[in-house]
Amino acid sequence: MKIEPYDSLAGEYDGWFAGNRFAYESELRAVRLLLPREGAGVEIGVGTGRFAGELGIPLGVEPSKSMREIARARGIGVICGRAEDLPFGDSRFDYVLMVAVLCFFEDAERALREAHRVLKPAGSLVIAFIDRESPLGGTYEERKGGTAFYRNATFRSSEEVAGFLKRAGFRAMVFRQTIFRDPGSMKEPDPVREGHGEGCFVVVRTEK
Repeated sequence: MKIEPYDSLAGEYDGWFAGNRFAYESELRAVRLLLPREGAGVEIGVGTGRFAGELGIPLGVEPSKSMREIARARGIGVICGRAEDLPFGDSRFDYVLMVAVLCFFEDAERALREAHRVLKPAGSLVIAFIDRESPLGGTYEERKGGTAFYRNATFRSSEEVAGFLKRAGFRAMVFRQTIFRDPGSMKEPDPVREGHGEGCFVVVRTEK
């Protein structure tokens, strides 16, 4: 997982959520709808803990030292590690969450196979990502070279993500989508709708 510029700009990254609170609320709602309500869970690429903290996930994995420090200040137990080589034994978790990190994995398919490995039988993987094929996602793709955070990102379409998941051994996918407007212009949270293709922020839940 590529940790620059997140290691040097962790505070700026964390501040985005406060400055774009309606987009953040929309994203939280979409994730919460598909996240299991019980069981042992972990967030991979937990970042500064913005999602794990609000969703009650006590454990995270994060390669960036600066991000780990902020997440720990939010009360999350964070382990240094990468998605492609998770520091856990087989069949440990009831669910795994990944939010907006798939585009930064050096080997996305290996990361998803690792998630499959650490899940218990019938465990759930929930992934939130920027859908390149959505109208706003296309704009992100066009402009990513001018942004510090997304310059090295590889945005995926929902179809690509579904293909990765199938090859990693997952099944029974359910999609939700939100963020239909520029986050900076939002005056209230966007709705969460079924499917994908319109919303920039897509969440998929799939089973082992």
